[in-house]
Amino acid sequence: MKRIDLIPIKHSVKIGDICDFINPNVSEDSIFYLDDQPIGFFIKEVDGKLKEYLHIANTEFRSDRVPKQEMSRGPQGSKKDKLERQKSGVRLVTQYSTILGSRTPKPHMRMNYASRSAVHSAPSAKNFVKAMLLACKESEKIIKKIMPEQYEKQRKIIADNVPEKYRFGELFTSSISNYNISAPFHRDAGNLIGCVNVILTKRENATGGNLNVPDYGATIDQTNNSMLVYPAWQNLHGVTPISPRIKGGYRNSLIFYPLKGFKGL
Repeated sequence: MKRIDLIPIKHSVKIGDICDFINPNVSEDSIFYLDDQPIGFFIKEVDGKLKEYLHIANTEFRSDRVPKQEMSRGPQGSKKDKLERQKSGVRLVTQYSTILGSRTPKPHMRMNYASRSAVHSAPSAKNFVKAMLLACKESEKIIKKIMPEQYEKQRKIIADNVPEKYRFGELFTSSISNYNISAPFHRDAGNLIGCVNVILTKRENATGGNLNVPDYGATIDQTNNSMLVYPAWQNLHGVTPISPRIKGGYRNSLIFYPLKGFKGL
C-alpha cells in the first residue's frame, strides 16, 4: 500500500459549508500517516467475503424489505405533486438512510435512554442486518491486519465505554447506510475519541460522493466496493456531490462508527 503523509494546510472551510465537486487525489490503496503514526487507510476494491457481504447488504438495502428514512432534495412541490409524479414513474433524486445498532440517550429530545434501531426487529430486514454484521466483522479483520495497534486500542476503548448489548461488532456501536447523500462539512463529534470509522461504498453508474478532508487537502475517490478507514471525529470532512451518469445511477455508503454516551448504562 502507498504511504501518504498527511500535512496540515490552511483553508477557510467551516462546519456547514457545502462540499463542492473536487477531483479526487487519493485513488489507490493507501495508508494515511499523521506525525509518523498510521491513522487510517483506503482500499480501492475489497475482495473475498467482505465484497460478497457488501453486495448482499447493498441489494437488500435498496429493496423494499428494509425500512428507510426518505430525504428528498430539490424542488419537490406539494405532497400531491410528489404522489402524482410517483404514480407516473417520475421521481426526483431521492436520498435514503437507515441506522442499525445503538442510539445514545438524547434528553433534549425527551429520550433519556439508549435504544437499538427498530430495523433489527423488522422480519423483512433480517438478511440486511445479518449481511451488515458480517461485513462489519470482516472489516474489523482487515483493520486488525493493516493497523493492529489501532485494532487493539479501539477494542479497549469500546470495552471500557460501551456495554456489550450496545455494541455492533467488536469495534463499533452503530451503522448507517446513506443512499445518494452528499454531506456538508462536519466533524463526527459524537464519536469516541481515538477510534476510527469504516466507510464501505457501492457506486454504480455515478460519479462523485468522495470524501474531502480540507485540513490535509485530501479527497478520497470512494469507488465501487472501496473501503475507507478514518478517524471521523478528528477532522472536518464533507462529501462531494453525486452525479448519476444514467438513470438509476447511485452511490451508497455503508458506515460503521463508535458513539460515545453509553458508559455507565
